[in-house]
Amino acid sequence: MNIQEKYIKRCIELAQNGLGTTYPNPMVGSVIVYDDQIIGEGWHKKAGEPHAEVNAVKSVKDKSLLKKATIYVSLEPCSHFGKTPPCCGLIIANEIPNVVVGTVDPNEKVAGKGILKLIEAGANVTVGVLEDECNELNKRFFTFHQKKRPYIILKWAESQDGFLAPEKANNQDRKPIWITNTYSRQLVHKWRTEEQAILVGKQTVIDDNPKLNARDWSGNNPARVVIDRENKIDDNSFIFDDTVKTIIFSNENKKTSTANTQFKVIDFSKNIIPEILDVLYKNQIQSIIIEGGRQTLQSFIDENIWDEARIFVGKPSFGNGTKAPIISRKNNTKTTILSDELIQIRNYD
Repeated sequence: MNIQEKYIKRCIELAQNGLGTTYPNPMVGSVIVYDDQIIGEGWHKKAGEPHAEVNAVKSVKDKSLLKKATIYVSLEPCSHFGKTPPCCGLIIANEIPNVVVGTVDPNEKVAGKGILKLIEAGANVTVGVLEDECNELNKRFFTFHQKKRPYIILKWAESQDGFLAPEKANNQDRKPIWITNTYSRQLVHKWRTEEQAILVGKQTVIDDNPKLNARDWSGNNPARVVIDRENKIDDNSFIFDDTVKTIIFSNENKKTSTANTQFKVIDFSKNIIPEILDVLYKNQIQSIIIEGGRQTLQSFIDENIWDEARIFVGKPSFGNGTKAPIISRKNNTKTTILSDELIQIRNYD
């Protein structure tokens, strides 16, 4: 690992502190180096707050060193006014002579303009250091801007014999039947704080009445997205509590939207996935976990519109019931969480 890679790696480590809190902005880390010593560092913490470069510059005690320093940043510095001023202007104003960038920003508002602005101002700019790692860091942001849809994570738990739920379960109180252990369920709630939205079909809501929040982990609750073709979900279900942003897709608008709950009509005679993703894109949702049910999960798999799958295999066996989705399990890694096995799959197609 060379010197530039060493410091870009540190930028990535810093940026990861913003996972789940920077939407719709990317995660970005920055370090400032003089004489092979880090004299400042920072990361972007939340949309509307200072960017990584700003926090890094602020942390430098002796500002006179900036004119002889190198600033490293995991993503191209922005060149436009948003909720905060452009970071390119800050770098230029402080006369930082050397800039090392991990990867180019895919947002059309930036997309090389920041790098060009720095070069025109006379900075020595290096681009593409640990580029793959920097792209992976912001896989959600890159997918959103390049594919015009959210980054899609499929998640489910299945029994040892491949069922999501036992057949004809006595579940009149609408309580979920747990396949996984407490630690796996807590991990799922951590994941929910990291993504912008969570999607389920109407049967999951009817059967389990889930809150779809992150009550077992500290962090932001995701927006809730529900497919309810014929408006069959009971009005007393938790998804209608208006506590977080919620989008309900149906074939007929029978209910009135509120401050936090939107009702969207889509054409169920066609493939609804592109329609749903288009609405989510227009709502600036960069990532989503699809948690059920089987038909909903399988529809995304069959269309090959997904980026990751996270599958828990729990200890119970059911013998019969609702079969788990069918998915190719290549490109997978396996982890053990006590009695549970976690299979994680990346879709590179």
